[in-house]
Amino acid sequence: MDSEDRIALFLDYENLALGVRDHHGGHAFDFRPIADALAERGRVVVRRAYADWSYFDEDRRMLTRSHVELIEIPQRMGATRKNAADIKMAVDAVELAFERDYLSTFVICTGDSDFTPLVYKLRELNKRVIGVGVEKSTSALLPPACDEFLYYDRLEGVEVPTTAGRRGGRPGRPPAPEVSQPPEPQPAAEEPARDVDTLAVLVAQTVAGLEGGTSGEVTASGLKRTLLRKDPTFSESDYGFRTFGELLRYLAEHNVVELAAGPAKGDPEVSLPERGNREAAFALLRSVVADLAGGGSVALSGLKDQLRRARPDFSEKKLGYRSFLQFCKAAATSGALDLHWSADADDYLLSPRS
Repeated sequence: MDSEDRIALFLDYENLALGVRDHHGGHAFDFRPIADALAERGRVVVRRAYADWSYFDEDRRMLTRSHVELIEIPQRMGATRKNAADIKMAVDAVELAFERDYLSTFVICTGDSDFTPLVYKLRELNKRVIGVGVEKSTSALLPPACDEFLYYDRLEGVEVPTTAGRRGGRPGRPPAPEVSQPPEPQPAAEEPARDVDTLAVLVAQTVAGLEGGTSGEVTASGLKRTLLRKDPTFSESDYGFRTFGELLRYLAEHNVVELAAGPAKGDPEVSLPERGNREAAFALLRSVVADLAGGGSVALSGLKDQLRRARPDFSEKKLGYRSFLQFCKAAATSGALDLHWSADADDYLLSPRS
């Protein structure tokens, strides 16, 4: 038990409940998916939810069954009531951070950017911070501030309707009468690219950066932490993998990374292939340069397009290089060709090594 993370959970309940009802077709908020996700990350020892509970009668019973402490904020209508709940939640979180040294992780369930300073302060106090929010009602400022951010919509057990209805007004009040008007076309939601090629580039670049910046080996656990620091919303499940280990095995099968026994069972060492793909890519570059140079040299500009004509799937980023120039310099260092700067051409020139 000593090795487990102790988690303190704070729910800005009105933000979550209204976010779910507004963007999930009026469905009620379900606490269970959050509880299950946190159970995989540690032991939740504090559970508190903040709201004016006279507006959330059914939700109050659901949370009580899940052993959540309900903090009542009985204020008047308007922003004063909402600000009182936010301030109380922030004060309690900072107070616990100082008084409970055994708490290692704080989970802030909200999409409100007003909590960003709280997140920064908790991290300054050496606490890990996980955010949870409804995707369409979460401020863009909040996820990058956290160590990890979980979108409620993507948690296991949350059913997102295909057509999300919207409800205006506060909970517990009758909805406003609908005005008959032509339906507006719903544009397709723009989702970030989550294909495996994008994932391979991300992992390869991250491993390359870790190999260049550390003297020790890169482990799977260290790689996952770094990916979350780059993008707190990162999750291998978004790419169709059940676990991070399954993702790494897939990338190893496709020669993006290599896996070896690590310092602990279940935590393999991850590295970029030293041979195979890199040597093949260097050979491709040498061949294309030789064909284009005709006994002379060829400029770096436009050379990548020539490589892609010969091999459409070529990508230096899959090999861990951040730029095409870095890839060409590595090829020159390996002896595949010569590379030098030409002031006359105002460009790098490449030529086959004699």
